[in-house]
Amino acid sequence: MTSIPNTTLLAGAQGVVEVSRKTLVIAGGVLLILISGVFWEWIVHQVAWAFREPSDWGHTLIIPLASGYFVWMKRELILAKPLRPSWWGLAIMILGIAWYMICNLGPSALAHHNIRASGFGITLVGIGVLLLGWAGMKYVWFPLFYMLAFFQTVSERLMNIVTYRMQDISAKGAYVFLNLIGIETDLSGNVLTIFKDGNPMQLNVAEACSGMRMLVAFLALGVAMAYLSLPKLWQQILLVALGIPISIFVNVLRVSSLGILGMFDQNFMSGEFHHMIGLVWLLPAFFSYLAVLWILSKFLVEEDPMKGKIHAS
Repeated sequence: MTSIPNTTLLAGAQGVVEVSRKTLVIAGGVLLILISGVFWEWIVHQVAWAFREPSDWGHTLIIPLASGYFVWMKRELILAKPLRPSWWGLAIMILGIAWYMICNLGPSALAHHNIRASGFGITLVGIGVLLLGWAGMKYVWFPLFYMLAFFQTVSERLMNIVTYRMQDISAKGAYVFLNLIGIETDLSGNVLTIFKDGNPMQLNVAEACSGMRMLVAFLALGVAMAYLSLPKLWQQILLVALGIPISIFVNVLRVSSLGILGMFDQNFMSGEFHHMIGLVWLLPAFFSYLAVLWILSKFLVEEDPMKGKIHAS
């Protein structure tokens, strides 16, 4: 592994200027602090949302750390050649801030959390171009888009496009599973009626039980795992895609477990315990995803050009 030099060469119109890494880091830090001040209201709103609904959106809090780690992984490649900062980055930053202000001060239709987030994302791209130039940006495009895609709560309007369908799948899946294990269950719409000694108990598979939020968290996890662990594009796409059936299957088990526990105490079907069960099921879901990652990694076969042998990496 090559060491990173203590200085970075900035190539510009007047020749190559030597700038210390410390200066580059300080400049980036100052820009981030200033930008954080501009977007402070949006950031506070997003963080508060994550703390208010940790089982649904708590994962958004680690997205900036993950994005930063992705950039750190590429630091040697970024600093290996003279950087060519571009003043186009400043123009992009101004565009992003202007769009954010228009969303805040303009028509109410634009004052939407996800629409305002686009201004935040454009501004981050501008910072990258300003500091690293277009050549250096090729190493940070993914971290930036990962940040923009997953460091925000998805609006209910967008979520509901898929949520209602996932509610049906979760309810029907739990209905089949409970009957398979010998628990008499009826299904009407999204309401499960579970019978214990002939006495009916109802479990409403509401929007919170749809598993949609678990799916969003799984997609964020899958994209990160694919980027870090799998070198082949088809492996990365397959891992992310498999997050969909895994999250749906785990959510069916989650709803089924609520029905089983409700046979002993109906309070288990609602309240804080309802949300706690969702958190508990995240653990086996995570290990299932790790198992899929391990299986996909075993499909990577490379040819040794020196020995002419095939070996698994």
